[in-house]
Amino acid sequence: MLYSPKGLYVLMEATDKKITATFTENNQHLWTEDVFEVFVWPDERDPIYFEYEISPLNKELPILVPNLGDKFRGWLPWYEGGAAKTRKATSAVGGELKSGAAVTGWKAEVFLPYELIVPLRNMPPKAGTKWRANFYRMDYDDKNTTSWDWARVGPSFHEYKKFGTLVFE
Repeated sequence: MLYSPKGLYVLMEATDKKITATFTENNQHLWTEDVFEVFVWPDERDPIYFEYEISPLNKELPILVPNLGDKFRGWLPWYEGGAAKTRKATSAVGGELKSGAAVTGWKAEVFLPYELIVPLRNMPPKAGTKWRANFYRMDYDDKNTTSWDWARVGPSFHEYKKFGTLVFE
């Protein structure tokens, strides 16, 4: 991960045997198939974090997730154009980038502009800024589900108070 005055740059790469992805539109239940996920919680004063998912087929799901008591629910940003538009690309390793294809892995490169995650505070980060964050990978090969997380949080990826800490340099 890198950062600039405009946003975050994230590169994720994983081994895989098969592209398990069928969604052909954005904002679907991407987490039910192969996916990379980025969670950032820029300001611990607010119980709201940003979640970004990307599938091997380059489909995305950007949501803000408020945690107000027992009222957990994700909200799609209402405007994703101009300065708030992500830039993204996916690629397959060792095979074709298509649903069901045999591969040895896949990659996702994503630019997440800070404008997309407004109204979260503590942005843009500068040297010394700390954000809570986590990174996930879900893999579904022939009914075998594997998951990976950067910071172990427990049974749910949404246990944001257990996210790891990013320190911007």
